[in-house]
Amino acid sequence: MPLTSTRTRPDWPCQVKTPGSFDWERSAVRWLRELVPARYGGYPALLRHPVLLARHAQLQVQQEIRVARTALQTARADLPRLGLPESVIEHTIKLYAAELRQLQHIARSVRAVTEALTELPGPGR
Repeated sequence: MPLTSTRTRPDWPCQVKTPGSFDWERSAVRWLRELVPARYGGYPALLRHPVLLARHAQLQVQQEIRVARTALQTARADLPRLGLPESVIEHTIKLYAAELRQLQHIARSVRAVTEALTELPGPGR
């Protein structure tokens, strides 16, 4: 698949410019920085090497997926013990399920950006 069509893929984040276009890596770095804890934004190595930032974002999102799965899988057993009404528990389960779907989409988006970063020549490798 040519890189110029990457943005049309459903998993390509709309916040990131098309690979190969002017300033696209900067837009990728901005988007990826939003996915990692704020303190990582101050590490020069992550900013100088977007592929390194992308790797860390992948790890971060995978960890969040694990947390969301655990929260979803344990909600029915754990939440009643907290004294929450059934309606709140049901709402929370739906919230966890929606968050898990969103995180899985973000993970696919990070993979797409990572692939583009590793395919194009540039200073950030």
